[in-house]
Amino acid sequence: MSLLPTGVLTSAAELRNVPRSPRFTNGGVSFWWHAIGRPAPGDPLPGPRDYDVCVVGGGYTGLWTAYYLKRADPSLRIAVLEREFAGFGASGRNGGWLYSGFSGLWRRYAGGRARHGMVALHRAMIATVDEVIGTAAEEGIDADVHRGGVLRVATSPAQRARLAEHHRELRRWGYGPDDIRMLDRDEREARVQVAGALAASLVPRGARIQPAKLAAGLTRTVRRLGVEVFESTPVTEIRPASGGTRATAVTPYGDVRADLVIRATEGFTAGLPGDHLRYLPMNSSMIVTEPLGPEAWRHIGWEGAELIGDEAHAYVYAQRTADGRIAIGGRGVPYRFGSRTDRRGGTRPQAVAALWRQLTRLFPAAADTPVEHTWSGVIGVPRDWCPSVHVDHASGLGWAGGYAGSGVATTNLAGRTLRDLVLRRDTELAALPWVGHQGRDWEPEPLRWLGVQVVHGLYRAADRRENEIVSRTSRYARLASLVAGR
Repeated sequence: MSLLPTGVLTSAAELRNVPRSPRFTNGGVSFWWHAIGRPAPGDPLPGPRDYDVCVVGGGYTGLWTAYYLKRADPSLRIAVLEREFAGFGASGRNGGWLYSGFSGLWRRYAGGRARHGMVALHRAMIATVDEVIGTAAEEGIDADVHRGGVLRVATSPAQRARLAEHHRELRRWGYGPDDIRMLDRDEREARVQVAGALAASLVPRGARIQPAKLAAGLTRTVRRLGVEVFESTPVTEIRPASGGTRATAVTPYGDVRADLVIRATEGFTAGLPGDHLRYLPMNSSMIVTEPLGPEAWRHIGWEGAELIGDEAHAYVYAQRTADGRIAIGGRGVPYRFGSRTDRRGGTRPQAVAALWRQLTRLFPAAADTPVEHTWSGVIGVPRDWCPSVHVDHASGLGWAGGYAGSGVATTNLAGRTLRDLVLRRDTELAALPWVGHQGRDWEPEPLRWLGVQVVHGLYRAADRRENEIVSRTSRYARLASLVAGR
């Protein structure tokens, strides 16, 4: 049994079979930023400053939090501190899935609270899709939004069984017939031709977005509202209030003191003192093709531009872009020893080859279309896989994160929830069960690195067995989930 990380092959030779565009680019920034132009980082913090609220991290979480706070109380003095440029991280590198999926393990939230709390959380996530789309339209943010829904496809008997169980589970936790449904064969094939598809479910309330356009639009919007966004400003430490000194974000250019300092650093949280084991920085990679020709689209269909994912353990996620490309992603080198992160965003050749193999497996008609751009990014994974949001007025600290790859919509819910917590509002959002949730830290090295390698190796082995001989979820996958804590 191979214990190689997801997306890493025994040889890089398969890369030679991947057709490359003359414009092929690997890393630096995502295709999304490449398409609209990578922004020049704005001015850094000019020196020590005082604010009412300081947000550390200029991704979706930080931008949404600043947006909703400023809308609620225009008098608030708010700063956003970003190491690179706003949207540099996962917010500008993700797969563009705006949908109601939530990475948390529902039973862990519901364990100490009434079941209706988790139902309320699911309803809030469903409503968040409309909130993001409506707010973008109101603020004049064109993010290539298309409401096609989310199509989850099973390509083996074991995947089909998991898909059916996932459907039943969502129904138990508050999803109704209008929120998710299984498709019959005729409707599935009328929507899109996925090779080997045996079953599919549809979540209608989902939309494709262009991630960088949303990040750039949010940045312009919060600046217009009067939020100060300082880029090229790394935060080296976050200190709680103590001895009459307010909470502090420490930077090379001076300290920023505020009544509240909100950590919104997601996959880069491990770089902060005291938070090294808070989240596992998991790497995810993507490739995007050149625009497909009319003949290829005639074979594939996909006119509804649904978001498409499979039910494999080493899963992939894909979208049909606004300009007729296929963008597909999955786990590349899943984790670097010591929680190190690669800010260059490059993708290893083996991962490119693995994603290409998955793309052509699902869409054989795309096999002659060259790959134009590849990139990688980092997401934050809590030890219990449960995102959380919290504000502690006594220490002056707050946070939101741990989305484990499902953050496009969840960050918006986090921003609105942080608004209510910061302003001490007694609202339904402030009472949701992920508020104040605390999971345990990750294990120290080398246990952390070894565990990730074993888990992803087991998941890959499980996929191979399920594709060949097993008609139910492989025992390898069950063991991997036990080790991972999922």
